[in-house]
Amino acid sequence: MHAHFERTGALTELSSYPTWAQDLVTACAGTKQSVIDHEAWSLMGEARLDAVATRDFMVGIWPVIERFPGYMALNLLKTRYGRSKGENMARRWLVRNIRVEQNHAEYWLNWAEGAGVAESEVLNGPAPYGTEALATWCEEISRSGPLAAGMIATNYAVEGATGEWSQKVYESVAYSESFPKAIRAHSLRWLQLHAAYDDTHPWEALEIVCTLVGTSPRADEVAYLQECVKRSYVSMRITLDRCLDVRRDPWQLSEPALDQPAFEGRVVANEAAA
Repeated sequence: MHAHFERTGALTELSSYPTWAQDLVTACAGTKQSVIDHEAWSLMGEARLDAVATRDFMVGIWPVIERFPGYMALNLLKTRYGRSKGENMARRWLVRNIRVEQNHAEYWLNWAEGAGVAESEVLNGPAPYGTEALATWCEEISRSGPLAAGMIATNYAVEGATGEWSQKVYESVAYSESFPKAIRAHSLRWLQLHAAYDDTHPWEALEIVCTLVGTSPRADEVAYLQECVKRSYVSMRITLDRCLDVRRDPWQLSEPALDQPAFEGRVVANEAAA
């Protein structure tokens, strides 16, 4: 049985978490930064993302937006009230935040429409080849992985990186002013919400994961959780690359982000980290 974890420090201080979690965050930092520094955000923030790339972004990311409450519901199904403190925390948190997510699909469609992409195109238009990478991975780990892995891959990794990139774009005056003033607030609601609440959301998820696995999990369990986090970041990179320029050679996408040779083959292959 794992040694019990009880957070005593501040929620958003990494030092408040077990050593294994601190090491995991540090080990994944470079891969995460490759998402935060993706050229898509600088192009968008400078209002230089062309109409084709904007359309591919809105359509390509849509499956993740639409299915995100579903990923959380799949993780919720793994919990049983009273079985452990970690599962009680996860159950309460997931139930509450599935409600938070309920309007986000609508806000994404509003953003797309304001950016010139019709709702019908987002819902029914063909997605660029390869943009299913992130949606497929989130579905896989949420459906088949352990509760801790499902939450650390989606609610910690995906939401954490999303909170940071959305803040960069939302704070851009050039991007904000590229929308007519009459629809600006309406169109940018999705960005506003994610730039705000996601500040603490991934930290809450990390606390739940640490409570689930304790202070001294097995080395192979920690390695697996780390691979799940990295695969989320790499899947985000691949999806963004495919949205940004579908003409690239897919074998060259995101290669710099794969900083561990042993991990590289498992991330890119479909059978990775199952």
